[in-house]
Amino acid sequence: MSSDRGAGIGYIENRPFDELSVGDTAELSRTLTAQDIDAFAVVSGDVNPAHVDEEFAQDEIFHKVIGHGMWGGALISNVLGTQLPGPGTIYLDQSLKFLKPVGIGDTVTVRVTVAEKQEDRKRVILDCLCTNGDDKPVIVGQAIVIAPAKKIRRPRVTMPDLVLHRRGATYDRLLSAAQRLPTLPTAVVHPCDASSLEGALSARELGVLEPILVGPRDRIHDVADSVGLDIAGLEIIDAPHSHASAEQAVQLAREGRVGAMMKGALHTDEVMSAVVSKTQGLRSERRMSHVYVMDVPTYSKPLLITDAAINIAPDLQTKADMVQNAIDLACAIGIELPKVAILSAVETITPRLQSTVEAGALCKMADRDQITGGILDGPLAFDNAVSMQAVSTKGIKSNVAGQADVLVAPDLEAGNMIAKQLMYLAGAEAAGIVLGAQVPIMLTSRADDTRTRIASAAIASLFNHTVR
Repeated sequence: MSSDRGAGIGYIENRPFDELSVGDTAELSRTLTAQDIDAFAVVSGDVNPAHVDEEFAQDEIFHKVIGHGMWGGALISNVLGTQLPGPGTIYLDQSLKFLKPVGIGDTVTVRVTVAEKQEDRKRVILDCLCTNGDDKPVIVGQAIVIAPAKKIRRPRVTMPDLVLHRRGATYDRLLSAAQRLPTLPTAVVHPCDASSLEGALSARELGVLEPILVGPRDRIHDVADSVGLDIAGLEIIDAPHSHASAEQAVQLAREGRVGAMMKGALHTDEVMSAVVSKTQGLRSERRMSHVYVMDVPTYSKPLLITDAAINIAPDLQTKADMVQNAIDLACAIGIELPKVAILSAVETITPRLQSTVEAGALCKMADRDQITGGILDGPLAFDNAVSMQAVSTKGIKSNVAGQADVLVAPDLEAGNMIAKQLMYLAGAEAAGIVLGAQVPIMLTSRADDTRTRIASAAIASLFNHTVR
């Protein structure tokens, strides 16, 4: 019996008890993917390391990650519930014997066959067989069901898309890379609340930073005591208030005592006012800019966004520095040749839309080696920068479009909106630093959790040791 019976486009259809005959069969084939294993583990809660831990599995009997045995059982349920007998079937009993493991890339074919009909109770016994790509049995068993009494034909329900994302995986990779480097001496500016102090101490415990606490000594001790944080042995440079804390931290950087700064419980403009001072600040030959390193669940790789925090309406030269800062950071976190999308509302140069003209100029600057280390393209609309489907639909030919590593926003408002929308609508995590000063600056937010602060510290460490 064909496995496609009743499976017309958009519909599923059953085989009532009276239509069934001994020997009737139905089947389906599925290839096991790593995503299948992850999805089954999430739904079932079965995180047996034989299924989800590659390092563990290598040392076990099969020397590879194997699928959950009940993944095959679920495929049998699929055939029974959607094909034979199909909708209206009531599952009563299932026996299973597991003969061989199923690994990633194995194609499993499930076949159920009517073995017996019990007229009095409308029960059907079906033999169940799962074979692999070599046609060798991996699961055998028998199912007992109550077959539906009447014909049912229903629209096939469209299920929601399933997006699997290992939260924190991107930042864990960056942390691991930073832990292989010497700890980065860091001035923590005015750490007078629990979150900023805890973030700095956590980064220290993980071997990323060596914090120097700059702020009112008594207040710092009070905060540590109130939340049970141990700051014994840490250097504290006493400063009477937040402005003085920022100035003291900048001085530490000017003297070469620290290689980075981390914002604590004070406003961003207080930190940056001290940093941009023409006489006592940390200016370099390049304009300062902020870069987010974002972990977006629906994007296959880290996504850098600039500038969402510093430059309100950047001119062409400022944008060139923003792009170069972002490229340098992308290289520091392991992206060998970053793809940089210069964003606007359209993908064609339009004289009345200044951002498109500047995008074209930035690309030409890259052609002339005024910007180096990355591949630039623009103008590109947001969808064309991150979606290969959009690129294909519009017929855009580009080495950047659809696969950007870096997004350069036309102004701060656009950059901030892009970043915040990804965070609050797409579940993205965002950790960022300010570049272009003599040392990287971590502008952590009061809303940032400890993991985000640690990620910012790891990013700053990688940049400091790679670029400087």
